Amino acid sequence: QVQLVESGGGLVQAGGSLRLSCAASVRFFSTSTMGWYRQAPGKQRELVASIVSGDITTYEDSVKGRFTISRDNAKNTGYLEMNRLKPEDTAVYYCNVVRRLFPSYNLWGQGTQVTVSS
Repeated sequence: QVQLVESGGGLVQAGGSLRLSCAASVRFFSTSTMGWYRQAPGKQRELVASIVSGDITTYEDSVKGRFTISRDNAKNTGYLEMNRLKPEDTAVYYCNVVRRLFPSYNLWGQGTQVTVSS
């Protein structure tokens, strides 16, 4: 079954770190684009970071220098390393994996809660 399974969220104090994982049961993971999104209560879902084939990465301005997106193609798993966390990083985090070539797919993880206390 094609799916994404996230793990690694939790409660952390401001200044702390967390690492999110996204395990993908898909073919050709290495040629997909993976993104991490977050949605805080009352706000729209926003793209936090993305990584494309060739490991080119992009970041939303507020997380630059604090978050790192990466992938292990041998394990079909993506990661979001979050350091120096702030209360405003509190949200549900979702991973998204997209491949436009055949076989194409656009999958979302179930979401994992990240709560940063002040």
